[in-house]
Amino acid sequence: MRAAIARQAATLGFDAVGFAPARLEPVVQANLAGFLCAGYHGTMQWLAESAERRRAPERLWPGVRSVIALGHTYAPAQDPLTQTRSRSGRGAISVYAQNRDYHDVIKKRLKALGRWLVRTYACDVKVFVDTAPVMEKPLAQRAGLGWQGKHTNLVSRRHGSWLFLGEVFTSLVLAASDDTETDHCGRCQRCLQSCPTQAFPAPYRIDARRCVSYLTIEHKGPIPRSLRPGIGNRIYGCDDCLAVCPWNKFATPTHHDGFHPRRDVVDCSLRDFLTLDDSGFRMFFSGSPIKRIGRDRFLRNVLYALGNVGTPDDAPAIEQRLCDPSPLVRGAAVWALQRLLSAHRFQTLRTRYGPNETESSVRQEWWPDQAPPGLTV
Repeated sequence: MRAAIARQAATLGFDAVGFAPARLEPVVQANLAGFLCAGYHGTMQWLAESAERRRAPERLWPGVRSVIALGHTYAPAQDPLTQTRSRSGRGAISVYAQNRDYHDVIKKRLKALGRWLVRTYACDVKVFVDTAPVMEKPLAQRAGLGWQGKHTNLVSRRHGSWLFLGEVFTSLVLAASDDTETDHCGRCQRCLQSCPTQAFPAPYRIDARRCVSYLTIEHKGPIPRSLRPGIGNRIYGCDDCLAVCPWNKFATPTHHDGFHPRRDVVDCSLRDFLTLDDSGFRMFFSGSPIKRIGRDRFLRNVLYALGNVGTPDDAPAIEQRLCDPSPLVRGAAVWALQRLLSAHRFQTLRTRYGPNETESSVRQEWWPDQAPPGLTV
């Protein structure tokens, strides 16, 4: 039965498949509790709220007897670090988000596999792809797809760091995979050393509050000033800890067209992104995972990136965002201008715009080291 399921999964386009029991080891549950207790989840309260269901698959669905773990490679053809090292005026976007939303692609294939299972074995199934409280990486490790590396992400000896994960929970009783993967990180520390914001307090531990992926995607407000320089030109996610993994040398670039980079996205300049209004943003990123963070948060990221890698020539385009309807965008524009302009030119802008700013968070950006003056009405 396992062999037949694996063949069907391969037919549907999955690159890895394994089988795990519908339970988690006590150490996995303890790691989750420690992560939440330390506050490493930041503002992702849904992680804490769903902790009980995460600790045990049967609490999510009492009918589950086995878990089929599946992986789909999205390995890039080029080194993603070339984006973050670029000074071409473009932003760096995480590899997984450069084209179609993987949730849509993978869920379609999971549902097809689920229908086949129901038709073939008269069983019950539920499918998940990062949309429910499922401990995907521990289950994938138990199923033999890879191991959780020191950066906490799954690593495969065949696919490197580039695997989308999905699960089929089933009422079938299936023996677990015999080849459960062990840790092959050894003494390597490259992923930990590569983090631009030092988000790893220890190997196999991540503080999401310092992670660029969390800050640019999940964090809704202004990013802490001390972490903004480390963001560099990254405008959606970060691949640094994944890209430096030595196991990536065995990965074959993905064959799925939906995961190849959209040239109009990756080649768009940071300055051009600033022209997007809400409807333009939604249209441009239709079908992309970037769409879910919204225009204001995305422009916040773009402006921080310009503050890090832009030039004074970008100032006129940034200045237009000082009158943006979103306080989040206005505040990021202030910070970018302060980084790019001389003290005299910035003071001129502060005198013009600052006194009439009504939002306290933006006024704090105009006067970061002193109390703002009284509001001019």
